[in-house]
Amino acid sequence: MAMNSLWARSLAVVVLMLSVVVLSACEGGKAVYPTRDRGASAPRMGDEKRETVFGAEGLFGDKKKGTGGGEGIGVNSFLWRASLDTLGFMPIATADPFGGTIITDWYQLPEAPNERFKVNVFILDRALRADGVKVSVFKQARDAMGQWVDVKIEAKMAGELENSILTRARQLRIVSTE
Repeated sequence: MAMNSLWARSLAVVVLMLSVVVLSACEGGKAVYPTRDRGASAPRMGDEKRETVFGAEGLFGDKKKGTGGGEGIGVNSFLWRASLDTLGFMPIATADPFGGTIITDWYQLPEAPNERFKVNVFILDRALRADGVKVSVFKQARDAMGQWVDVKIEAKMAGELENSILTRARQLRIVSTE
């Protein structure tokens, strides 16, 4: 029994010493740092322009300030704010500043309880342009049974809302440059 115990201790000491020798052999490595001129596959330094799958503006847009008032959201901020201001009297169902969509819920005028309106606004560009906003207006009226039915609406109503949004956006831009 004493011989087994001595043999187990000797084996443990030998394994421990071999472990120390193996680990100390790993210590002498030299770090290799990338340099600028190693070909196309070499890592790039921080001051070089990188190409990414998200394009020149990156995942969250251009990082430079002053690019047309669209910082922080995916569309022109003046058109976005003007759209919200113009539709402020209607209940907003969905507003997506990155996709540039505003969808209102149905709104009834107090003077006309038998008809209701719904508006969808799509901001199409990061620039403040006349064709950068598209408005769709929907109207429903109650029939004799009290059910809501779609009613054809004049095309000029959507155009008037677009013009109102564009006018407000221009006002916001003028105020921001003063």
